[in-house]
Amino acid sequence: MTQIFGDFVEASAKSKEYLVLGFSPSSIPLKQRWRNNGLSADFIGNYLTTFFPATHDNEMCYKPTEIKSVVSYIANELLENAMKYNDETQDYSINIRLELLNNNLRFYVTNSISSETMEQLKKVIQELVSEDPQKLYFCRLEQNAINTKTSNIIHSGLGLLTMLNDYMAKLGWKFEIIQQDPQVITVTTMVELTI
Repeated sequence: MTQIFGDFVEASAKSKEYLVLGFSPSSIPLKQRWRNNGLSADFIGNYLTTFFPATHDNEMCYKPTEIKSVVSYIANELLENAMKYNDETQDYSINIRLELLNNNLRFYVTNSISSETMEQLKKVIQELVSEDPQKLYFCRLEQNAINTKTSNIIHSGLGLLTMLNDYMAKLGWKFEIIQQDPQVITVTTMVELTI
């Protein structure tokens, strides 16, 4: 069974330029992995800048120097979410794929997810795709400030809302049951950015 939400687009088979990194979430503790998320995101940002010489900045939404920080931010947010909400009972690796297509960048991050976390994430997605992202961002900031001490919020969505508001990104999700007995569910989060 597959369910699609938002502006999800499958990875292109025609893409000639892409980068894929895989992580085993159980190989090192999450605290140590957290630091690696930033290093991995910075690597992806640095890698991508090699495709944008400084002379092309008039044709793009972002200056080549800005692309690195935008890509690093998005990759870091996606990796942190994938590590945080990964189903630890499954031995399923977390993958991040970055595609370069004309003036678009597409990020795909896939991780396993429990059925309970999947239902919570679907509620967050419904809000993201149906409400004004600016209003939702400020609402979430207020909720987080109120619930700081007793926070039991699993998905604030602030990173995703920042992508929508600050970078005009398109977001999409694909949930798949890839195995039965024991059941393994994966979620692929896609972020498309016009550069």
